[in-house]
Amino acid sequence: MFKFLRRKQRRKGPLVYLSEPTILYHTKTEKAILEIIEEKLGSTNVIVPSDYGLRDVSHRIREAEYLVAVAPLGKFTTLVCREVKKARGLGVKVYTLTVARKDNELLYLFEEGVPDHIEWLDEKETREFLNEFLGSEFMDTAFRGFFLGSRRREW
Repeated sequence: MFKFLRRKQRRKGPLVYLSEPTILYHTKTEKAILEIIEEKLGSTNVIVPSDYGLRDVSHRIREAEYLVAVAPLGKFTTLVCREVKKARGLGVKVYTLTVARKDNELLYLFEEGVPDHIEWLDEKETREFLNEFLGSEFMDTAFRGFFLGSRRREW
């Protein structure tokens, strides 16, 4: 609410571009991802697309030293696929962060490059995946949580 009153955190380390599906924007998973990037790459200098709303900031990939691509449940959405291909073409080093859930706990796997088990989705598959993901994960928020608040926001 009062973002202008907060002190700006000093950015340190190499410039990292975070490529994530829009469903993870402004979630606790995104915060955890930023902590993992700081731990693994030693950087708080991260371009987070969710800070720019829904505007395309992929032109900033060329400035970055690293691109961290987020794969919820081992899948790259269309947006992430496009940004990974762009980073590879520009010679930016790519890391993959796979996010999965076991029971009520989120698990993160940080790997260099793009592992073979990652599934690259096209537009139709991305829509189906997001609809399924949103349907199972955020149904409580959509119905009850909007008016009363929800305690079930795992992602």
